[in-house]
Amino acid sequence: MKKNVKANNVVASMYDTLVRPVITEKSMLASEAGKIVFRVPLDASKEAIKAAVEAIFSVKVVKVNTIRQFGKVKRFRGYEGRRSDYKKALVTLAEGQNIDVTTGI
Repeated sequence: MKKNVKANNVVASMYDTLVRPVITEKSMLASEAGKIVFRVPLDASKEAIKAAVEAIFSVKVVKVNTIRQFGKVKRFRGYEGRRSDYKKALVTLAEGQNIDVTTGI
């Protein structure tokens, strides 16, 4: 029974690693070339992202590039605020592999 609980925690942590896909015009053009963009937590490593994508979508990942975006300072009704920092992962899939991120998991 202990192994089943551990396996469930591993699967849950993989779903926590991939917060959501980034659906923009630029990311949709990249998906035609076999590259998918995901929003990930700031502390996610490339190895963890690769393992999560391979386990959840059953595809072969060739490479993972990460981008850390610092939040902008913005004003709203005279008050200055700051947007949150975030991290994106650009996942390159093997030749012939594909993920349709526009549908639900």
